[in-house]
Amino acid sequence: MTVEAIDLRSDTITKPSNPMRQAMAAAEVGDDVYGEDPTVNRLQERVAEMMGKEAGLYVPSGTMGNQVCVKTHTRAGDEVIAEAGAHVFFYETAAAAFLSSVQVYPVQGHNGVLNIEDVRRVIRPDIYYMPKTRLLCLENTHNRAGGAIYPLKDLAEIAAFAHSAGLAVHLDGARLWNACVATGVAPAEYCRHVDSVSVCVSKGLGAPVGSVIAAKKEFVTEARHYRKIFGGGMRQAGVLAAACLYALDHNIDRLKEDHEKAYAFAQKVSVLPGVRVKMETVQTNIVVLDVSETGKKAAEWASRLRENGALLGVSGENTLRAVTHLDVSLEQVMKVAGIVERVFGAS
Repeated sequence: MTVEAIDLRSDTITKPSNPMRQAMAAAEVGDDVYGEDPTVNRLQERVAEMMGKEAGLYVPSGTMGNQVCVKTHTRAGDEVIAEAGAHVFFYETAAAAFLSSVQVYPVQGHNGVLNIEDVRRVIRPDIYYMPKTRLLCLENTHNRAGGAIYPLKDLAEIAAFAHSAGLAVHLDGARLWNACVATGVAPAEYCRHVDSVSVCVSKGLGAPVGSVIAAKKEFVTEARHYRKIFGGGMRQAGVLAAACLYALDHNIDRLKEDHEKAYAFAQKVSVLPGVRVKMETVQTNIVVLDVSETGKKAAEWASRLRENGALLGVSGENTLRAVTHLDVSLEQVMKVAGIVERVFGAS
C-alpha cells in the first residue's frame, strides 16, 4: 500500500487555492509582449511600488529574474561576486556564464551574510588582463543558509561599500516576503539599498508561476529586451498575473504561520541523536538537518522518510531540507517531525 506523503521539499510545491483560480479565470488580459496586458501591468506597478522602485517586469521564474538582471548589469567578460551558497551561483546551472558570458566569484559568508573585507579582497584591480568586477549579488532570505534573514544593517553597509567601489548591487529576493514578515521591515526599506531586485510570487505566496523584477525605468526597459531574448516574453499572461495579485492581497501576512511551523519542527527534530540543526538560522520557513553524524547519507534518509510518508529535500550530501508552506498545516508538519523521530530512532 502506498503511503500518501506530506511534502516539505519546498514551498514551490504550493498549489493555487480555489479563490485564486477564480481570480485567474476572471482576469482581464491582453498581449504582454506588446505591453498590453492590463493585469500584468497592474502586477508590475504594484510590485515596483512595494519595492520602492520606478518600474517592474513580470518573468516566468526566479532564475530568469536573477539572470535577466545579471545580463542587464554586466558585459561579456565581467565578474560577479556572490556568496558561496547563493542561488544565483549554486542553483542556476551556470546560467551567468551561459547567458551573459560572465563568471561568478563565490565568497564564503556567515549564514549567507558577506563580510565587507572579504568582498573588498576579491574586487579585481583595474588591470587589462583581469576581469572587471561589475556586480554584487545578495540573497534575502538565504536558501542554503536555512532561510536566514540578511540583516538590514549588514545589507545596507555592504551595498554602500559595493556602490563606493563602482559595483551595481542585485538582490535575489525570492523569499524577501518572508524576511519582511519576520522582521517587520518593509520591502522598500531593504530594496532602497540595491539597484535591482527579483521577488518570487510562486513560493510561499502560493501563485503558480512567476517572479517580478523591480528597478529604475531605464533598467527595466533593457531588462524587457533580455527577457524576450531569453524566451520569457509571454502573451496573455494576465491569467498568471491575477494569481500573483491575489497572493499579494491575501498571502503575505500569513507567512508568519509558516515560520511558526518551521520553528516547531526544528525544535522537535534538533534533539534527535545524530541530527544537528543550526537553530540560529531557523528564522523563517526553512529548516536544514545535518545528518553527517549518523553515518548515512542524506539521500538514504530521504528515501526512508518517503517510504514512511514524509518528503524532505536533499540539499547536500549530508543535509536534508524541510520547508513549510501554506499547503501544510501545523498538525501535518508535526506529523512529519514524528516520522523523522521514528525513522531516525529505528536506525
